[in-house]
Amino acid sequence: MLKRVLVLSACLFVLLSSRVSAMNVKYFSDDFKIIKALEMLDNVGAKEIFDNLQENSVKIMFYDLSQISFSYHNHFAINTVDTWGNRFILINTKFKTAPVEQIACLIAHESCHKSRVATMAEETKATRTEAQYWTILKKHNTVYEQTALTNRLNKLANLERVSTVNHDYIQDKISNSRFYQEQLAVRERKMF
Repeated sequence: MLKRVLVLSACLFVLLSSRVSAMNVKYFSDDFKIIKALEMLDNVGAKEIFDNLQENSVKIMFYDLSQISFSYHNHFAINTVDTWGNRFILINTKFKTAPVEQIACLIAHESCHKSRVATMAEETKATRTEAQYWTILKKHNTVYEQTALTNRLNKLANLERVSTVNHDYIQDKISNSRFYQEQLAVRERKMF
């Protein structure tokens, strides 16, 4: 009898704790697809991602990034502030039809941007986190459409896989990329 009570209590605890967690992801977005991506991250125990989002009270939405600057029209996502200082992760509307697991990886990346000044260390950590979550979330029996986002995630996951303690291929990619050099030269995150 005691065993049944303990099992029932454990099941009830798991059910209630996952229900509370599922309700909390709605704090970050009201978009159904983004909520599904957040739930996916929650299901794999992405505590650091949620800690980062909560620390900065981040809201997440799809947004036409070219409205901020035309130079952003091909960006995947950005972490930015509005004119009142509120933090946002804006995912390019071009990727609204991307698989939920890919959206989750973009959120994981952008959640790592906590400072108002972009740094090499922060960008490396964010990119590594994105690659690690793609490795975790990618459905291995699924053939993904070959989009710019799919190609990016596959390349990053491969760079993460072959990196060693002595050679960080993700950091190499960032430090040798003209795109990242330009981004890191911008002192403050753009406002929208």
